[in-house]
Amino acid sequence: MLSYIEAIDLVRYYEQSSRGLFRKPHKFRALDGVSLKLEKGTTLGIVGESGCGKSTLVRVLLGLLNADGGSVNLDGQPTLNVPDRQWRALRRKMQLVYQDAGGALDPRLRVRNQIEEPLHIHNLPLDAVDRILVSVGLSGALADRYPHELSGGQLQRVVIARALVLDPELLVLDEPVSALDVSIQAQIVNLLMDLQRDRGLTYLFVSHDLGVVRQISTRVAVMYLGRIVEEAPRDALFANPLHPYTRILIDAVPKPDPSLRRATRIEIGDPPNPADPPSGCSFHPRCPLATAQCKIESPALRDFGDRRVACHLIKETV
Repeated sequence: MLSYIEAIDLVRYYEQSSRGLFRKPHKFRALDGVSLKLEKGTTLGIVGESGCGKSTLVRVLLGLLNADGGSVNLDGQPTLNVPDRQWRALRRKMQLVYQDAGGALDPRLRVRNQIEEPLHIHNLPLDAVDRILVSVGLSGALADRYPHELSGGQLQRVVIARALVLDPELLVLDEPVSALDVSIQAQIVNLLMDLQRDRGLTYLFVSHDLGVVRQISTRVAVMYLGRIVEEAPRDALFANPLHPYTRILIDAVPKPDPSLRRATRIEIGDPPNPADPPSGCSFHPRCPLATAQCKIESPALRDFGDRRVACHLIKETV
């Protein structure tokens, strides 16, 4: 199957102000050579702690942030450093669903006006609003309400409807259910899975909630300090995580069966400052298995069958 979206060696710097009047700002890498492929009609879950670069990756892929290095192809077309007219056509194919649905909507405009806005921008007919609302489980009568008159779950459905009104092929979902109650989370995840099945959508699903990622994803990529440290098919990753960081993340997920809980949990402390990353493997100060090699040499992201892992401890025989 061909890749629908492909990122190659993406690099993105941020500047951190330096103390002192005459000192130059310090640059650090929010993305440090990220490469990934997403096949059409599938879901790639991106997981990792806050500050690992997930949201930066999303915004670079969508062209909302410029990359300082690397390239992105969408359905075979390059998306970085392209003319605005070409970007307008590409944006119809790829849409973002925000974490904070309330913050993503204008409180002064009715729901109908906000769903119609992308149609106005692309000079398309406005007759799709009611149909799109029904497709996300909302009554057409809600189109005349203001955002403050809707519940959190209804607001998230409106944001999804606004993303779908242009009939895109790719949805990038940045923590789309983290602000919702657990029962509403399940409804939204089921809705997304139904929409993917019915419309053939491709998803990039960013979350820190491994339970949700496990339910919706086809493959999962684990990010740490601006890099992908492991990527694998969902079932393989959760059944047999290879990178120590992935193992610790999965072990930290609450388990309802007491017999499956570990008697002791590994404490790894707080993540390092991205502006001052450790030498060698960026995870080595927190890794219980780190060796002398880990402290001085950064591991490459290597292929092991149908997965990729960046760890010196994983041998070719795995």
